[in-house]
Amino acid sequence: MATARAAVLLAGFILSAVILMPLQWFGLKFGLTYARSLPNRYHRFLCRLVGIRVTVRGEPYRGGACLITANHTSWLDIPVIASLAPCSFVAKSEVAGWPFFGTLAKLQQTVFVERERRTRTVHSRNEIHTRIAAGDRLVLFPEGTSSDGNRVLPFKSALMSVAQLAIVNGEEDREDNLVVQPLSVAYVKLNGIPMGRYFRPFFAWYGDMELFPHLWEAFSLGPIEVIAEFHEPVTIREIGNRKALAAYCEARCQEGLVRALHGRADEPQVALAAPQEIRPLAAGA
Repeated sequence: MATARAAVLLAGFILSAVILMPLQWFGLKFGLTYARSLPNRYHRFLCRLVGIRVTVRGEPYRGGACLITANHTSWLDIPVIASLAPCSFVAKSEVAGWPFFGTLAKLQQTVFVERERRTRTVHSRNEIHTRIAAGDRLVLFPEGTSSDGNRVLPFKSALMSVAQLAIVNGEEDREDNLVVQPLSVAYVKLNGIPMGRYFRPFFAWYGDMELFPHLWEAFSLGPIEVIAEFHEPVTIREIGNRKALAAYCEARCQEGLVRALHGRADEPQVALAAPQEIRPLAAGA
């Protein structure tokens, strides 16, 4: 049954992506409005297909441009976070060259960063800033890699420097006013039972794990439950500097992860579904 489940889900994932890829390319090529919301709708479908039930805590920032900083556990973070609202991601440049997944990332207008070349950091920072200033919601994983899902790794502050730049709106220059919101993502249950340290590596993708075998293994298991918690948004003016901002976001994500893994995430639940609203998403709905 596990093998059959994995085969059906993997086939559904690949087939649905292949069908939608030309449509998304066409929308981006000609600047059609649906190209912004289509990835969000696709990831909501993918969560339902795989059996990912997302519980959302806290309030996402709705006041305009925003940089989301999240802890990174798995490739599953992408459909989980992208199912919450239209957004794009910041990823390492190597992802652009990955077969199939690199194309998907480009179609979601991912910003690719050459993390090993300091001379490219300023260019990446400026591109991120330009996208956010234009109204895009970008998701950054400041750990720089993925973890085992049981802890949050130190947040790197280099790309946080984008928050030091100004957002220009017409003739108004609002210096240091870029909003940054931490988002913690925790994988908490498998088949309705607390996941624990034994099963979490089946979903956490880190170290030297191969992607496709890990994908197959994750698809072979039952439905999972994820808690995504939005934390208090801040600006760099409020927090002081980019290192303090990185420390703040790391602390909030760590607190949210620990709360979720210990079953203490009891804040009022918020929704999840339409591009302009958020409501609970039930597995298999």
